[in-house]
Amino acid sequence: MSEPSVLDKTAGLPHPAPMTESPNIAALAAALADPVRARMVTLLMDGRARTVTELGAATGLAKASASEQAAKLVGAGFLAARRQGRHKYLALASSDIARLVETMMTLAGDVPARAPRSGPRDPALREARLCYNHLAGRLGVQLYQSLSARGFLAHAPGGLDLTASGRAFCLALGLAPEDLAPARAPLCRDCLDWTERQSHLGGRLGRLLLARMETEGWLRRRPATRALMVTPRGHQAFAQAFPAA
Repeated sequence: MSEPSVLDKTAGLPHPAPMTESPNIAALAAALADPVRARMVTLLMDGRARTVTELGAATGLAKASASEQAAKLVGAGFLAARRQGRHKYLALASSDIARLVETMMTLAGDVPARAPRSGPRDPALREARLCYNHLAGRLGVQLYQSLSARGFLAHAPGGLDLTASGRAFCLALGLAPEDLAPARAPLCRDCLDWTERQSHLGGRLGRLLLARMETEGWLRRRPATRALMVTPRGHQAFAQAFPAA
């Protein structure tokens, strides 16, 4: 009788399990395999958040279909959903995702996508307006980004806070020490801007800074509107206090 072959000897043995230790690149790539989902992601590369309706309008989908595609991107970790009042906005989930998408766009020879226009057409509302009790609009976002770029705001997983250098800046601007003391209400809070679709500064500090700018005559309220008028003195003083990042 002949000796059994190697194949005969191993025929009854279980096959080695497939490797599952490596990162699942295929699942990640699959999320962007659909052209509509890829376009949604590139539309959000400007750092702004958008609603499902806006993403649907930009990709030619009805709201239900756009919501289904966006949900797949959220599930894959590409997008993060954020509720602001009655609306839910979608944005890139992290800076790591943005870097990944930017690299892919570069390799693919990206053609810039046309983003939908958001917010009101009134230039005054887009420039500076009230968001409950703090500054919003382009100037509100500039204030937030200027404080962040100079290390006056600390961004942490637990939320936003004022740094020691930020505290010194606020005191020099005319706020009182008791204004910045710990309290029940948060001192600093991210607030997603309606028109800019980037964060502006809310919380007690946002309210205090707006009040200070009004006291100094930088901003004036307009009757029957949330738009704020920036005075000639205000334009110059604001640019000095909160230079563009």
